[in-house]
Order: sequence, then structure tokens, then C-alpha cells
Amino acid sequence: MAKIRHIAIATQDPDKALEFYSNTFGFKKLKALDNERARGYMVTDGSINIVLLKFKTDQLGKGMDYVGLHHFGVYTDEADDVVDRVFANGGEQYIDEMELTPVDDGKYRRPDKFRGYEGMVFDVADAPWPGTREYEDKK
Repeated sequence: MAKIRHIAIATQDPDKALEFYSNTFGFKKLKALDNERARGYMVTDGSINIVLLKFKTDQLGKGMDYVGLHHFGVYTDEADDVVDRVFANGGEQYIDEMELTPVDDGKYRRPDKFRGYEGMVFDVADAPWPGTREYEDKK
């Protein structure tokens, strides 16, 4: 079974979002992020990697003012089988050519992103995200 290990939250103010989630829930800041797509922070609760991002482009077609769930990611050792099931159940690839995303240990996550039921965006990873138990166990 694939496990949810990554959640991306669109926010208008990553600094205030970081302060809220850290102070309210005790989420640990892993690092700041700033690239051509978004600016914000990567945090964790020890089980899930969460990014709090102010996006620089409208990636979902919901406008630049959109806040809330942007996408989620699942981690599985059987990513190819999960991708086959995505297509078999009516999902479609969302981004054709997306760069591999490096993680701190030099490994890369598979770049597959999809739209599923009702257009929900998600990605399927064959390597765990920083801040998750699986990531720590593989160190």
C-alpha cells in the first residue's frame, strides 16, 4: 500500500504559515525553499513532509490567490505498479517532463505527477521525502 508522506499547501505568506504550524503543532522546520516555481518552507511532523509554499505561477489553474491543498505525494516501493493503476483507474499524467527533485542525500525522487479523481493533483515517489520515518531509516 502506498503511504501519504508529502503534502504541499499553497499559502500567501510562507513566513506566517511556518510560524503558525510550528507554534501550533510543533512541526519542525527542515529548510527554506526558493526556486523558479515557489518560495517557502519544508517542515515535518516526523511522519509526513509538508511544504508551505507561495507559488510564483498558477500551477493548478485556480489563480494566484488560491490557498489550501496544492497536491499530495505518496511513497511506495512499487511506484511502477501504482502508476499503472493510476492510468487503469482513469488518472492522467499532469506534467510531462518534470525535473527530478534532489533530496539531501543526493538521491532523487521520481518526478511523476498526476491528476486523479475530480482533478486532484498528486505525485508518486519511489524515494521517501526528508523528515519522514522512511527517509530517516534509509540514511
